[in-house]
Amino acid sequence: MKHQTKSQTETGISRRKVIVGAVAAATAANLAPGGKLAMAGAAIDHGENHMTPRAFVYTELQISTPFENVPWQELNGQIANEPGFLNKTWFSGVGNNSVGGIYSFDSVETAQRYCTTFFPAVARNLGVAQTTRVFDASVVEDASRDIGSPQFGSGPTQPPGAFVYTEVQLNVPFQNAPWRDRNPVLKQQKGLISKLWLSGLHTNTLGGVDAFDTVENARAFAVADFPKTAATLNAAFYTRVFDASATEAASRGLKSPYYT
Repeated sequence: MKHQTKSQTETGISRRKVIVGAVAAATAANLAPGGKLAMAGAAIDHGENHMTPRAFVYTELQISTPFENVPWQELNGQIANEPGFLNKTWFSGVGNNSVGGIYSFDSVETAQRYCTTFFPAVARNLGVAQTTRVFDASVVEDASRDIGSPQFGSGPTQPPGAFVYTEVQLNVPFQNAPWRDRNPVLKQQKGLISKLWLSGLHTNTLGGVDAFDTVENARAFAVADFPKTAATLNAAFYTRVFDASATEAASRGLKSPYYT
């Protein structure tokens, strides 16, 4: 068992209290008219979260918090009650302990609502910058199914050890994206378990969430392989590597399709 000094322990407790307080404040600000939380997300308890998603949301907070200090039980209870919410996979940044995730929503409108109300309120109350992205799920279904995306019903072959988030600074309507050429190449990528393709709402950026068996294989893809692909497109790009093992329990708590 790793030994923690008193100051380290107190810092962890302090961060946890701050995050819990921020969520409470965001929840209060996000009350529906009449003072009751919108309960569309309660469908998660009845299996209805398995419906086909119509939008995905990526989030990341500019914060450094070991995931063991994140009060995900409290957060999960609030996130699950957000209108249109279907499921979430938590992300914990490798090397920087950022906190975020990839979510499924039942519509673009509910995804936009989450990105303009609840999540910014959490970031504001924490006093940190944040990133949100909304993606159109309907246009990427065939491409994602072809490469085993659990968001569209493919049963996971094994629990992931890591995730890689990618986004390329291009404006390419997904019907014109070369995913039929790209998927066979990705299927040969060492350690790749599945891929969720992403197409930016209003921007048509290309990207994805790639599940890997280990952090090492995920890092190799993000650092050594993906930059070569971006170079062939002559495009700037964005990559993040996340430790899936740190967030498994939290992700299971929000019905992450990677663990069902």
